[in-house]
Amino acid sequence: MTRVIVLNGPNLNLLGTREPATYGTATLADVEALVRQRAGGLGVEVEFIQSNHEGELVDAVQQLAARADGAIVNLGAYTHTSLALRDAFLAVPFPFVEVHLSNLHRREVERRHSLTADLAIGLIMGFGPRGYVLALEALVAALSDG
Repeated sequence: MTRVIVLNGPNLNLLGTREPATYGTATLADVEALVRQRAGGLGVEVEFIQSNHEGELVDAVQQLAARADGAIVNLGAYTHTSLALRDAFLAVPFPFVEVHLSNLHRREVERRHSLTADLAIGLIMGFGPRGYVLALEALVAALSDG
């Protein structure tokens, strides 16, 4: 069975109440339920990790290969700032799809660059919680293509 980890970074635990005009009203639990439902249909086992702490996310990235076949990654603001997370992905190459709820290119200039997008097998943004499902479908297809 294919195993996928969904790794969420800082402030994503506040979904539903944090800037609803930008991120919508779905909670992180809603996003997880949506992904779990689709994962069941695909025959995929999914695990969720969320942390507001950069070091914990680095530890999680370093352990991905031992725990899963691929990942869906939303590093939140660390997407734009964390060389430590980029270095973790470089040190432990692993197939992942980067996902963002909002379209970063419609946001502040500082958010328009990702330090990890070039390491991902794909990037999905701007589709809200549905982006996680799209990322799951794309990741599973990429993994099955070998």
